[in-house]
Amino acid sequence: LMVEDRGDVGLKNLQAVTDALVEAGNKTPEATQLSTVYKANSPKLFVDIDREACQTQGVNLGDVFITLQGYLGSRYVNDFNRFGRTWQVIVQADSNYRNQIDDLSRLKVRNVAGQMLPLGSVAKVDLISGPLVLTRYNMYPAAAITGNSKPGISTGQTIQSLEQVAKGVLPSSMSIEWSEIAYLERTSENTGMVVFGISVAFVFLVLAALYESWSLPLAVILVVPMCVLSAIAGVAINKLDINIFTQIGLIVLIGLACKNAILIVEFAKYRRESGSTAEEATLEACELRLRPIIMTSCAFILGVVPLVFAQGAGAEMRRALGIAVFYGMLGVTLFGILLTPVFFLVMDRLSHSRHQFWDLARWSAAWDSVRRKSRVPLWARLQRWWQRPQPAPLSQASLVESPRHSATEHPRTPHVPALRAPVEQSSSDEPPFMNV
Repeated sequence: LMVEDRGDVGLKNLQAVTDALVEAGNKTPEATQLSTVYKANSPKLFVDIDREACQTQGVNLGDVFITLQGYLGSRYVNDFNRFGRTWQVIVQADSNYRNQIDDLSRLKVRNVAGQMLPLGSVAKVDLISGPLVLTRYNMYPAAAITGNSKPGISTGQTIQSLEQVAKGVLPSSMSIEWSEIAYLERTSENTGMVVFGISVAFVFLVLAALYESWSLPLAVILVVPMCVLSAIAGVAINKLDINIFTQIGLIVLIGLACKNAILIVEFAKYRRESGSTAEEATLEACELRLRPIIMTSCAFILGVVPLVFAQGAGAEMRRALGIAVFYGMLGVTLFGILLTPVFFLVMDRLSHSRHQFWDLARWSAAWDSVRRKSRVPLWARLQRWWQRPQPAPLSQASLVESPRHSATEHPRTPHVPALRAPVEQSSSDEPPFMNV
């Protein structure tokens, strides 16, 4: 994490803000071991060269700098060949003659006349304080902060937590930028979900081309969420984070889950096309494919056990991948055997109901019926409705109470009114109406 001084507030203020951010970051439940090597008050030696004295005594500034580099640091001279190899000549003063500050004043520099002059005659050494390393990031003075995530916390959660802390600690004249691996992770944080979705879509399209159906591949794909939940539960039980290796394991589980489901769906589809009912085809497929599914799943689960208990160098990466695949395969074996037949049966029924709904013969017959009815004129349909037979109406005068029977004669006969008088009809051509 780089803390940038974008407002030119000074190196000391940059150190104060950086230290405050480190202290606040270490108090968060996600980050740990935050530290910085930036120090604005580190002791330093400043060699103040007197330009006028150099010009008076005939000493070139370049010779002064070369002398300081050659004695205090190192200076490359040339190469020579010896014993079949090329060797470099690098000069440097012995450590006993460059440990003290007074050793600088005893160094010799040659002037233009060829005389050797002590370096103390043209320069003096002052003790000052300042940053050991002045780093610039994006052209701004910056201080670097390094740290780790706590066990069970992903780096993505740590990055988000430090960003929230920085918003409350940093002034408006400063900002933060992620660098190196954190920057790459920040810019590609949603890549795992995108790749997972593309993988599921690719498997679905391949199965759709294999079965020549859009609904039947769903019986295979629907078991994938269960294996993903099993893998995430395993990661949570072992108190790990979802990193790039866990995401790779989730993508591997897509193919493994579909492999087990295909063993059941393919045989059930074959029996369904042979004339068996959906229930019979599903039960027969489960009986015949149970042993192959158990054998292949157990073989793969036992194969990833060494990754689950990995130790030594790189054990974290192997355990992250192994635990995700191990628990995911347990979920695939359990839920796949139980849910894949159900998914196939549901998809088969939905597919047949959809075919019946889109039956062109039924829709054509219904459309012909509507067209035949539409050919009859409106006035003819109204006349037919007007002349339709009417039920015989009943009047209050014609309702006479029937004699009641005793419970001994007719214990279960209900009381029903009897008709005594006929209904009078009108003699005109008009439709009959009830005369009250």
